[in-house]
Amino acid sequence: MNAWTPKSGPCRIPTFEDVREASERIARDVYRTPVFTCDSIDRCVGARLFFKCESFQKTGSFKIRGATNAVRCLPESQAKRGVATHSSGNHGAALALAAARRGIRAHIVMPTHAPIVKQRAVERYGATIVRCEPTLQAREATLNQLIERTGAVFVHPYDDALVVAGQGTAALELLQQIPDLDIVMAPIGGGGLMAGTILAVAACSSAAVIAAEPLGASDAFQSLAEGRIVPSLQPQTMADGLRTSLGNLNFEIIRQGIGSIVTVDEPWIARAVRMLFERAKLVVEPSAAVPLAALLANKVDVREKRVGIIVSGGNLDPSRLTQIFAMDGDQGASRPN
Repeated sequence: MNAWTPKSGPCRIPTFEDVREASERIARDVYRTPVFTCDSIDRCVGARLFFKCESFQKTGSFKIRGATNAVRCLPESQAKRGVATHSSGNHGAALALAAARRGIRAHIVMPTHAPIVKQRAVERYGATIVRCEPTLQAREATLNQLIERTGAVFVHPYDDALVVAGQGTAALELLQQIPDLDIVMAPIGGGGLMAGTILAVAACSSAAVIAAEPLGASDAFQSLAEGRIVPSLQPQTMADGLRTSLGNLNFEIIRQGIGSIVTVDEPWIARAVRMLFERAKLVVEPSAAVPLAALLANKVDVREKRVGIIVSGGNLDPSRLTQIFAMDGDQGASRPN
């Protein structure tokens, strides 16, 4: 079982019981996403991989889980004020849909360089977009002004107990679908998915939990090494969903429960996107391909192991495919063995 003690207040550290309750609360609002396998990819890494395809989830990513849990838990006195957040896309779309289902307004602060496909998704779900410069400071300052003007309730993209508990339901489902895993992997950015994964795995499995992160946005790796949060100041990676700094709440869970955090550079991420597209017929965004990229780059010893990978999202702008494929330095790697 997990070893983290709950704290009082909205920033308390969640427990597995919170994940279990979230699973029941959001069951009718999210998909129980499938688990895919691919013999060809298995041969490349020498292990049996199980891909939990959150790319098929409503809004195209796992983010709907945490957003729905948070919005469902809002008391009516707060819900009627609407909700607000900052997001590069996936959390924004998820919060927009969760708010629409409850019949309340949503305001999403998005950086100007957010992928167009993600901006369109936010608008399609009925939220109002407020654009800002592509820095964390600009996002937070713009959000604070927005909340002061509208009175909306802030739903943090990842550093929130209810959001973490909701994200943990993806790993909980994976363990129910494939119970005998040796390793569970997921990408890490702000840490909400990874923190929730740790809570679920610690309670339900003996599997090790490993996070994967782009080398150009390796703040989580550095934070774990230094024992403190190292901010992500100038991240350089195509994995736009992983450019954020670790949340304080999530860091407390991650540093006590993570097996390791590994980093991988951009060509390997491009290769993983391409391999999933060509061999598994999965369209995934770069952030979702980072765990597989780490395995292709031999950053984790998975020989003859059973590895569950949470494929975090599939919101990839089609116009980026050619550019991403061109970054794969070994075109022959995409051909079947």
